[in-house]
Amino acid sequence: MTIELGAGWSQQLNNELDAPYMRELLGKLDGLYESTTIYPDKSDIFNALDYTSYEQTKVVILGQDPYHGPQQAHGLSFSVQPGMKVPPSLKNIYKELESDIGVPAPDHGSLEAWARQGVLLLNTVLTVEAGKPNTHQGMGWELFTDAIIAALNKREHPVVFMLWGKNAEAKASAIHTDKHLIISSPHPSPFAARKGFFGSRPFSRANAFLTQVGSKPVNWSIPMLADLVSQ
Repeated sequence: MTIELGAGWSQQLNNELDAPYMRELLGKLDGLYESTTIYPDKSDIFNALDYTSYEQTKVVILGQDPYHGPQQAHGLSFSVQPGMKVPPSLKNIYKELESDIGVPAPDHGSLEAWARQGVLLLNTVLTVEAGKPNTHQGMGWELFTDAIIAALNKREHPVVFMLWGKNAEAKASAIHTDKHLIISSPHPSPFAARKGFFGSRPFSRANAFLTQVGSKPVNWSIPMLADLVSQ
């Protein structure tokens, strides 16, 4: 599998891509894509890094692993391709978005509008076998996403890290909170959202911090599907 990252990420992660664990991981994935169904498509695995450059990143939303149903995952955490049914976790994100800052839910599940303005939609694991959540945990992706977090952590300009769920929260110890902001809460899944995700107000807190450090706040509103099609 050949990987081409954008200039900013390439500079930060080239050594990581050449690491033995990463070569082993990518070789294993090549075989798995041939023998079984893996999500997202090969061409979409690194979409989070393609849509949101290293320099542009101001918020990281960290999830677990990709959706494991057909035509859902497209390389952005919690996002599904336009036209697909909105998954339960994303419905809960939309509920919190409206409760927090009054932004109504769109009629689709694509979060590309966030990614295009500096929200890095990253999972801790970037691939999954169809119908089998968490099947690619422990294969090496965690080391790669650790490197992404480390690269952002050393950046001079502050970043907001939204860590949703235990897998994401495990990254917190690598983040310097004297510079960056961590907004940590349970996962927005139906099993956990009422245990602290609802009412965590991540969107208003992120924008308040970004304003405080001199960054442009995120416009969290998402265009409706008809507006996406007409663009």
